[in-house]
Amino acid sequence: MPDLLASRTKLPAGGGAFELPRLTLGVFLNDQPTHRLGIGQDQTTDQPLVAHQGWILPPGATGICEYDAPLDVMMVEVEPRVLEEVGMTNAGGITPVVGDLDPLTLQLAMAAESFNEGGTLYRETMHRALASQLSKTLQPVRHGAVQIDDVRLRRVAEYIHDNLAEDLTLSMMADLAAMSGFHFSRSFKAATGQAPLQYVIAARIDMAKVLLKTTKLTVSEICYRTGYNDVSRFGRHFKRATGATPAQFRSD
Repeated sequence: MPDLLASRTKLPAGGGAFELPRLTLGVFLNDQPTHRLGIGQDQTTDQPLVAHQGWILPPGATGICEYDAPLDVMMVEVEPRVLEEVGMTNAGGITPVVGDLDPLTLQLAMAAESFNEGGTLYRETMHRALASQLSKTLQPVRHGAVQIDDVRLRRVAEYIHDNLAEDLTLSMMADLAAMSGFHFSRSFKAATGQAPLQYVIAARIDMAKVLLKTTKLTVSEICYRTGYNDVSRFGRHFKRATGATPAQFRSD
């Protein structure tokens, strides 16, 4: 299969079940005010979309997409090997995007049908430009937060993942959960298998790995973006967790 498949398609009203073997973008070219979508389930919820909105779904995604008016859509499928070349080694773990697409992804997706009309160098360059943009903008699923049953602890875990660059203290997390520090620490470890500060370090290292593989940020910039104010300390934590220095991890 080519590195990237792109096609503009006009579909009759209706829709139905889908199963996507590759990472796929769908850009709607006309308004769909009654669009309904269910990802990973057989029930749908209302998801109105207008022209130039759409969705990005990971490989292996299944579900149902329904619409009551004819649909004009640009579909773009990206081969796993191209994503891996730009550092997206776990495309199946991305968070689905539904609604607005970032402007550059939208621009590249709309032009994708013409990529194969140029020479080999142009085609391969543009395929990788789109794959690189996806790797920079798509976020991994926050599995740890999703799997926590206690809503108070899940709120803390979600806050951690959204604020990794901040000074995350035990007292702040306990206050957010409306628990005493002692009760929060015991409850959080029981729910996640990690003490709160261990969980923060693991989340920061996971984000650092994503940034190292998908961006050109320096190690120092990644250090500060993931909540460390000491590059040496960041390097020690990273090597302890991965067995490699940040620079070695990036080059592997």
